[in-house]
Amino acid sequence: MILEAAQLQVKPGSINDFESNFRKASKIISQMPGYLSHELHKCVETEDKYLLLVKWESITAHEVGFRKSPQYEEWKALLHHFYDPFPTVEHYVQIKN
Repeated sequence: MILEAAQLQVKPGSINDFESNFRKASKIISQMPGYLSHELHKCVETEDKYLLLVKWESITAHEVGFRKSPQYEEWKALLHHFYDPFPTVEHYVQIKN
């Protein structure tokens, strides 16, 4: 399992539209092969800042299966115009005890 993590800085004054569009975009990503789950968290200390966590079966499911799909174009159209700056996305693996 791979955890995708992205800090999202949303343009001031657009959080309501962003959250509404994110609900629409959630339906897109949740139907992708290799998708497991996702969570969106709003920062308490910094207004307009969010943390997106997405669990994938593999990096390939995210970077090839999703990012090279027509559905990703819909995702981009719904969300990417809200970000300033554009987020950095990183992938993590869980360390077993």
